[in-house]
Amino acid sequence: MTVAIDKSKCIGCGACVVECPVEALDLVDGLVVVDPAKCIDCGKCVKVCPTDTLSLPDKPASRSENRDPGAGSKFDLKEPLPESVKDYAQGNEKKTIRSQVTPVAGGDVWSGVWVIIEYSNGKVAPVSWELLGEGRKLADAIGCELCGVVTGHQVDAVIPEAFAYGAEKIYVIDHPVLKDYRTEPYAEAITGLVKKYQPEIILMGATSMGRDVFPAVATKVQTGLTADCTVLGIDPETKLLQQTRPAFGGNIMATILCRTRRPQMSTVRPRVMAMPERVEGRQGELIHEEFGFNESDFRTKILEFIPSDAKSAFLDKAEIIVAVGLGIGAKRNIALAEELADVLGATLAGSRGAVEAGWLNHDQQVGQSGVTVRPKVYIAIGISGAIQHLVGMETSDFIIAINNDPEASILRVANYGIVGDLFQIVPAMTAEFKKRLQHGVAN
Repeated sequence: MTVAIDKSKCIGCGACVVECPVEALDLVDGLVVVDPAKCIDCGKCVKVCPTDTLSLPDKPASRSENRDPGAGSKFDLKEPLPESVKDYAQGNEKKTIRSQVTPVAGGDVWSGVWVIIEYSNGKVAPVSWELLGEGRKLADAIGCELCGVVTGHQVDAVIPEAFAYGAEKIYVIDHPVLKDYRTEPYAEAITGLVKKYQPEIILMGATSMGRDVFPAVATKVQTGLTADCTVLGIDPETKLLQQTRPAFGGNIMATILCRTRRPQMSTVRPRVMAMPERVEGRQGELIHEEFGFNESDFRTKILEFIPSDAKSAFLDKAEIIVAVGLGIGAKRNIALAEELADVLGATLAGSRGAVEAGWLNHDQQVGQSGVTVRPKVYIAIGISGAIQHLVGMETSDFIIAINNDPEASILRVANYGIVGDLFQIVPAMTAEFKKRLQHGVAN
């Protein structure tokens, strides 16, 4: 007897394959198959299957205790179970479960939540402070300290800010080689800290820097990395980091666990998490570490840094956004949105459809395959509201949607929905805002 499979329901997500402790499941031509010689009917695959493809036939309670998992399985159930595993199986306290999870590499214990504070060209990426707020929740859930990591040159100004946003301890590597961001030296600096202090969880923003250096760090320490997360949490039973991100083009939300390697690493999209409260004068422990490398140790050099003047390059920091979709009809009609944006001091953006039509640049795209934004005001003009777009803007403080379709999905998330002809509505809004600003009565 083995796990039963209804292949008509299988979507090929692979969740069961990852969950199986004895490698009895596999995907063949996009559908799950089971190896009866390996399956121990533990039921873990059944619990994680999102479509009820798998089911477990009735079996005697003692079957899995006496059965040899067979060649190629990860462990032999004939061997006595460690006490901590017995506690886990019997549902004892969560702290006992966690003690079984965290010593994963040669018996070493990994502890602490780290946030890599991105500091480049004299500026801190705001997502670093957002992650300190989220990191505080994770650290409280597993009972450990929240730490910040600062690498760069002449970084003293960053330290009090990191404490103010909630870090209890800050690790600092300040060295001239780290003055300008390069993958190699930054990866070496972060990796050295990780190997020495062994954090359980490390977070960084899914910025250009985060997407570049974090995979290098994960490779060096031989652990997993979940990119572009939108939700983080702690599993109440195992105390593992739940890393949730859109998958299959945004059609499903996948929650990923890193069960056997440490640290657990995630990059998180800017503007997804709320900014924590800043407490002036908050203090903590400061640890300075040496950097044992010289300029000659690295192959790449920074010849010149050229700042961008494009507003779209800072879309995730915009306070007011005017976004257009295919409903605007043609590229020439974007002038209506540009005029409104100019009056409000807003940043122009668009949906994936508008970008693929060639009306806007890719760095102006809001959504799952673009930029996640969290402005104070988001004005959507001619955007229907596909789920991929909503993922990127639904946490905006205030949403105004203009659409001629009363059933448009974006109207369901908007604070104000205006149903009508955008070619009449947008110019009228622009004129009214201009008049109020001229008279100094606009908020």
